Amino acid sequence: MMLRLGFTATTALLALTTNVGQAQGAEPYEQPPISYSATLPHDALTQLQTRLAAGQLQLTGSGKEIVQRLLRELQIPVESQLLVFSKTSFQRQRIRPDHPRALYFSDTCYVGWVPSGLIELTTVDPQLGPIFYSYDPHADTPKFVRDNDCLSCHGGNFVRGIPGVFVRSVFTDAQGEPLLRFGSELVDFRTPFTNRWAGWYVTGKHGTTRHRGNVVAQDKNSELVVDLKRGANVTDLSHFFETKAYLAAGSDIVALLVYEHQLAMQNTLTRASQDCRRMLAYQKNLQHDLKEPVTEELTYDSVKRVFEGAAKDVVNDLLFKDEAPLPEGLEGAAAFQSAFQTGAPRDRAGRALKDFHLRGHLFQNRCSYLIYSESFLALPEPLKRRIYRRLGQTLHPTNPDPQYAYLGGEERTRISSILQQTHPEFRQALEK
Repeated sequence: MMLRLGFTATTALLALTTNVGQAQGAEPYEQPPISYSATLPHDALTQLQTRLAAGQLQLTGSGKEIVQRLLRELQIPVESQLLVFSKTSFQRQRIRPDHPRALYFSDTCYVGWVPSGLIELTTVDPQLGPIFYSYDPHADTPKFVRDNDCLSCHGGNFVRGIPGVFVRSVFTDAQGEPLLRFGSELVDFRTPFTNRWAGWYVTGKHGTTRHRGNVVAQDKNSELVVDLKRGANVTDLSHFFETKAYLAAGSDIVALLVYEHQLAMQNTLTRASQDCRRMLAYQKNLQHDLKEPVTEELTYDSVKRVFEGAAKDVVNDLLFKDEAPLPEGLEGAAAFQSAFQTGAPRDRAGRALKDFHLRGHLFQNRCSYLIYSESFLALPEPLKRRIYRRLGQTLHPTNPDPQYAYLGGEERTRISSILQQTHPEFRQALEK
């Protein structure tokens, strides 16, 4: 009863069998200063829950109609629809290749839905990270229920140390059952294109390079039998299932690529935030015990090392370090790209971090748009100062950091211009 962002059948079983109380108690995010489960979130669902309880928000009609209303309320574009047919969620009994689960997303919210089933939601709290909810439209008094059972997978068995979101690629049989003996893969923007999307539908062009989407497989005498060619360059899913049952007809290849980057970047921001906040609390406690002046400035080498490591991790993901190359001939739906770019901050030349490239790499200006997010802006100030300093050094027009040599001089100049004109904190950091 929670949003499962692409995990395996093993995950679903572990979610049912793990002692959640023990798992939560062992995880650092359940301890101060984070106190994940004990802290009320400040996220997009808070206001909706209040309006729903007061009768100011009416969620009536079919499940499809309620999902449409929720997407409007949360400002999630229908064009972001992704479809997964592997039985890899809590609602696995409802999911089949001819009855997939739909996912919709914005920069900060995710909605999952299986026709005739529950509606699953994940929102991002700037301090706590992802918060997991379910909504049962068939309940006597429908409401958004925060479901921390999700943490047995989204914060225990597969994402250690933080509440996290993730995508997996796993081959399935004709009924959607994962063929786990052949492995599965955690997917992000570094994953080779050829290893992505087993168990997912994918619409769009990608030339001669094959991915693993749109096909089912067989286990024949302990050998995996699958014809990847049949799933290549698919633009119409109507021969797989009844697409009219869903809000959109496709599962766009570019939307999938954006989704995978976004989840990885969000996890990095959550980990950096929570690790550094714990170290600040540790420093304050130590200063108090030693009767030293309590300060927000970093004073101990051990604390500084954590902050420097976190800053490096954030900058690496912001700048798409080690991004897997994309194949020639990549082409997705214009509707998703337009919806995704709506409202993107642009410099005076009209350039934005959400501009697509799709030739070798995803974006024209390789700095993540999540640098504008509340998750980024709410990072501890000593951490942000280190991130801005690293970014400034990396984007230097004549003496850049050699770790990021893949960013040419022209691209560095574009990114710097966009940030200086659209991101006040970055601009102010450079001026200091």
